[in-house]
Amino acid sequence: MEEFLTQLMGKKVDVSCGTGAAVRGEVVNVKNGILFLRDEEKVAYVAVEKVAVVWEVKDYEVRTGFVTGKLK
Repeated sequence: MEEFLTQLMGKKVDVSCGTGAAVRGEVVNVKNGILFLRDEEKVAYVAVEKVAVVWEVKDYEVRTGFVTGKLK
């Protein structure tokens, strides 16, 4: 698992640790059984042995403007 998580360095992921605990952030490091995830404000430290599921997050660019089409 540690080797797999290392391949995700620099990518934004959601990490589930089983019983409803989930964390989102950019993978900044994986070392000594610890996954380091950074969001906009802080760093989360996750025990690699507790990771159950990992999803890669796709950020979609939001563009401001007008929505055109028929209104009902």
